[in-house]
Amino acid sequence: MTLHTPENYRTALIDALNSIDSSAVNSLADAFLNAHEQGKRILTFGNGGSGATASHAAGDFLKGASYGLEKRFRMICLNDNMPSLMAIANDIGYSDIFLEPMKNFLEPGDLVIGISGSGNSENVLKALKYARSNGAMTVGMCGFGGGALKECADLVIHAQVSDMEVTEDVHMAVFNMVKKICMHRLLGTDPSMGATYDQRIS
Repeated sequence: MTLHTPENYRTALIDALNSIDSSAVNSLADAFLNAHEQGKRILTFGNGGSGATASHAAGDFLKGASYGLEKRFRMICLNDNMPSLMAIANDIGYSDIFLEPMKNFLEPGDLVIGISGSGNSENVLKALKYARSNGAMTVGMCGFGGGALKECADLVIHAQVSDMEVTEDVHMAVFNMVKKICMHRLLGTDPSMGATYDQRIS
């Protein structure tokens, strides 16, 4: 099916969202909450649109999910520092643009989320493999057939659709789902758990 009409795109997006394993989304939310509780970092990264998704998600957890909390989410997007990415790409190699900054931050027990629509981005795979071998919990977010990413992550979020734009939409939606779950679990509506998000920003 071609996706050049709003109707076809909407159908593909709904089908792709329905393909997401809800238990995997809940497991990702649990991983975020565990990292928050343990004071661990959450590192995320990707290329192109996936990099934009990683940056957006980090911003959401630095502000939206953390606002008003005494203990905050420690989320870092590794593709946000453009000078360092360009220096690493130029001096070392593009395949190391996420691996090298990760070495500055990663500690055992951290949560590492690599995003690759194809599942085959060499720089994402290289960083995830390093993270996994150094005691981090690894998450791979992919689309299409899943690629090699499905084999090198502890938890996989797979948008089962052969379209990059729809894949990117689904990945952002998953981060938003996780954010909502975390905010509900940490804040909820019980007064003993603090104000709801709407009350915090009003």
